[in-house]
Amino acid sequence: MWRDLLPVGRDARTGGYRRFAWNAADLECRAWFRAEAARRGLAYEIDRNGNQWAWYGGSAPDADWTPADARDAVVTGSHLDSVPDGGAYDGPLGVISSFAAFDLLVERGAAFHRPLAIVNFGDEEGARFGVACVGSRLAAGVLTSEQARDLRDADGTRLPDAMAAAGYDPEGIGADPELLDRIGCFVELHVEQGRALVDRDAAVGVASAIWPHGRWRFDFRGEANHAGTTRLEDRRDPMLTYATTVLAARKKARLAGAVATFGKVAVEPNGTNAIASLVRGWLDSRAPEEEVLDAVVAEIAKAARERAERDGTGVDVVRESYTPVVEFAGGLRDRIAGHLGGVPVLPTGAGHDAGILSATLPTAMVFVRNPTGVSHSPAESAEMSDCLAGVGALADVLADLLADKPADLIDKGPTA
Repeated sequence: MWRDLLPVGRDARTGGYRRFAWNAADLECRAWFRAEAARRGLAYEIDRNGNQWAWYGGSAPDADWTPADARDAVVTGSHLDSVPDGGAYDGPLGVISSFAAFDLLVERGAAFHRPLAIVNFGDEEGARFGVACVGSRLAAGVLTSEQARDLRDADGTRLPDAMAAAGYDPEGIGADPELLDRIGCFVELHVEQGRALVDRDAAVGVASAIWPHGRWRFDFRGEANHAGTTRLEDRRDPMLTYATTVLAARKKARLAGAVATFGKVAVEPNGTNAIASLVRGWLDSRAPEEEVLDAVVAEIAKAARERAERDGTGVDVVRESYTPVVEFAGGLRDRIAGHLGGVPVLPTGAGHDAGILSATLPTAMVFVRNPTGVSHSPAESAEMSDCLAGVGALADVLADLLADKPADLIDKGPTA
């Protein structure tokens, strides 16, 4: 499975991946997912938001059983899309490991007293339309259908149009409570995006929480002019305001124990010999507590406006997405950690579909060691022995959850 998926969407120049929502590489990944489901005789389903599902009804399901009949199902999986020039493991490791864990359960003759599903959530990274976890946000009602229909990529293509061009009907996008009602819990395996497991000399770990995080768009407006003939004192240069804000973001985050990154920028008119009229920069910021995150972003916005006043420019700040702190369901998290024999339990600053769904149903995450800690980069990696340890751990967790009806042992209340 790993060899089959590895070349899909890989850029020969950078070695990174460009699997963006509904592009050719994403569609090839989706075809791979459907083929893996068919190879195992799993019931394939694509939901109203474009998320893919592979269902197994249990050891002895009724002959007329369909995915719509599932109740209290155990779900695992992740996503197959990438950030621009992303690594091979972020997302795909979780989907591949889910199929491999299912194979291992069948090989062991495990009892399936509850339905099992493997999922590929669409557009988790938000690389094309700017909002992360679109598939899970829509399903959970966190992102409304109206908001989703207004999303556009850098070329101006609307999300529904991109879905339609790829052969999917976008008319039904939106909250999907009927689907979520079938699910008892969701366990997502993911490569660790950091070095905590390396420091603890552990192949796998369990997530305790996800830091609150969000994305903000800063629009710095100035006046286009000639780069060679306009005196410095006559300029209204938004690039200067933007550059100063980037430095302010680093300082404000460092002082607060948070992180803040301007990683994407668009410039108009984007000419070498022209002063810009508009610089649009996207801020990603995360912190251990929501109060800290809000304060850091407010300080960055304040610094931007103060500098804009000096530069004769203007700045508008728009929050494009926000995810509050996620404390994973204690009953499920603790059960998994205990079942895996006291593996490290640690927080993460990275957002995931499991975090989005945690407000609706019990979710948990299993991490696989990343030897360098590098992520969202072609240098992202994991040792095959650790990946196989992750498959074994996931299979053990799924077997435990499928063997009985653990609803009474799992917190069902909102956690975000």
